[in-house]
Amino acid sequence: MQLHLFSTPGENDLRYVIEASRPYLEHKDDPIVAYLPLASLYAEKWLGVNESAFKGLAQIKEVNAELMTQREIEDILRESAMVYIPGGNTFLLNHRLHSSGVMPYLKKKIQNGLPVIGVSAGMIVCGPNILTSKDMNTVETPHFSGLNLVPFNFFAHYADDGYGQSVYDDWLGDYHFFHDNPVILVSDNAYVQVDGKKTTLVRGAAWILRQGEEKERLEAESVITP
Repeated sequence: MQLHLFSTPGENDLRYVIEASRPYLEHKDDPIVAYLPLASLYAEKWLGVNESAFKGLAQIKEVNAELMTQREIEDILRESAMVYIPGGNTFLLNHRLHSSGVMPYLKKKIQNGLPVIGVSAGMIVCGPNILTSKDMNTVETPHFSGLNLVPFNFFAHYADDGYGQSVYDDWLGDYHFFHDNPVILVSDNAYVQVDGKKTTLVRGAAWILRQGEEKERLEAESVITP
C-alpha cells in the first residue's frame, strides 16, 4: 500500500502532487490517473489546472459520482496507474464515495497496491473516520467512516504558530472522549507517506495527538507509531 498525503498540493501550484506521482507514471506507456475531485462543488473549474500539471506525464480521467455508475467508476480505477484525491469538503467527498457504492472497491484496490495521492480532504478520508475534519457537513451525510487504510485520523492545515494551534487543540482533544486512535496534525508544508504498514513524516511540520497525552511534535524522516 502506497499513500502520499498532504495538506496542500504545492506552493501555489501542484508541485507536491506531481513530485509524488512521477515515480508511478514516468516509465509507463500512456498511464492514466484516476482523478477524484469529489470533495468539490466546482470540480470543472480545476480540471484544466490538473490536466496542465500532468501534461506529458499522464492522462487524467475524472470521476463524477453524480453522472457515472458504480461500474463506470470502477472501470476507471481498474485501468489507472494511480489515484489522485484533491481537497475540498471532506463530508461531501465521503458522502459521494459511500453513496456511489465505490468505497469498498476503492479500498480494496488501494490495499492491493494502487498508489494514492491524497490532499487535505483526500488525506483525511484515508483514516478510520472523518470526524477530525473542520469542514461543515452541509451535505448532511450520515456517512462518517473513512477508507480506514491507517490507524490514524488526520487534521489538515494545522497552524505552525502557537495561537493558531490553540484554536483547534481543545476541539481536537474532545475527539478522544469518544475515540482512542491517534490524530496526526498536518501543516501545509508537511508530507506524510505510508509504505505498507509504515507511516513516515517525510518532511515539514506535523504533530501527533494521542489519547490522554500531550501532543508531540514529529521529527522529519521519523516513523510514526500509534
